[in-house]
Amino acid sequence: MLVVLANDLPPAVRGRMKLWFLEPRPNVFVTGVKDSVAQTIVDYLLLHCPMESGLVLFRSIPEPPGYEIRYKGEIRKPVIQISGLQLIVETLKLQ
Repeated sequence: MLVVLANDLPPAVRGRMKLWFLEPRPNVFVTGVKDSVAQTIVDYLLLHCPMESGLVLFRSIPEPPGYEIRYKGEIRKPVIQISGLQLIVETLKLQ
């Protein structure tokens, strides 16, 4: 499975995304392609999307922890790695 979140995509890339993905919400794309095809798509997106796209890609992989997070550009929540596990940092807001 491959999930792509984006702030903004170039029209040509967005058109290509429609070949492989469902778009349940604007700029949220989901597909269930094979791992080799998913890697090809990730490589394509990272190559053809500018930094302003704000891409976050979640790809399932066969080895632990079972997923990989890749990103390009500014993202709202930082991704850190602890003991080989990629995590997204959530900040707590105390009231």
